[in-house]
Amino acid sequence: MSSKAPVNYTTILSIAGSDGSGGAGIQADLKTFAALGCYGLTVITDITVQNTEGVHGSLAVPSTFVKEQFDVLAADIPINAIKIGMISSAATVRVIAKMLRNRPSIPVILDTVLKSSGGTELASADSKNLIVQELFPLATLVTPNLQEAAALTGSDRVPFAKSDIEKTAEILRDKGAPAVLIKGGHMPGNRCEDYLLSAKGAAWFSSSRVATKNTHGTGCTLSSAIAAYIAKGLDLHEAVREGRLFTAEALYAGNRYVLGNGAGPLHHFYRCWNDFPSRGMRPTE
Repeated sequence: MSSKAPVNYTTILSIAGSDGSGGAGIQADLKTFAALGCYGLTVITDITVQNTEGVHGSLAVPSTFVKEQFDVLAADIPINAIKIGMISSAATVRVIAKMLRNRPSIPVILDTVLKSSGGTELASADSKNLIVQELFPLATLVTPNLQEAAALTGSDRVPFAKSDIEKTAEILRDKGAPAVLIKGGHMPGNRCEDYLLSAKGAAWFSSSRVATKNTHGTGCTLSSAIAAYIAKGLDLHEAVREGRLFTAEALYAGNRYVLGNGAGPLHHFYRCWNDFPSRGMRPTE
């Protein structure tokens, strides 16, 4: 038996929907946590019917059962960070908000999953409103994409120009989010640019766009990677930088694989599989 002192895992709880195809949701979160040296816990809010071609249906887990999942975990295992994804039910938003208020010291990354990539609605109108009212003030970082950012501000106009994205981030901060990362993956051009606004200041992050159709779960992966780096002690700006790099590399490594007939997943375990070209071939900032 080893005489070394036991080591605690760095734990991250994902509160999100389940994706049976393994590319997004809880499954992508768990892969990301593990790839970055963290131990993943889960509370499932929704069960989806989906594959690489899209979301075909979903079923909300009763809010009381969401609470039970959380309570038994929190009573037994210390939680270093929380990542929140899909929440379709307003009742579940209220339950999660109460859970977070009772644990204000845990950093929370809120990924505002409102629609699938194919346009399927994943959150009710009441849920969207409550996410802003109840969860924004409790989050460490909110990570909407361009379309979600517009919806959360009540705008019909998606902000593609940098000046519009900056204004949108300010509106979301005014709605209670301590920090906002607007993901610019849908911006035109060959660069992927994300904008971070926090109490410490603002910053644009830019990297070359990865040419691949295997993008299923990109948003889930990025928010989970940021949660992992924050749980491991990085400050917000460094966590975003490292999370973006991991996501870009996972996109790049996953491009050579085929899964299903639609948009395949990222390759979260490229570092573990040593399945990556030389450093000079990697995505660059």
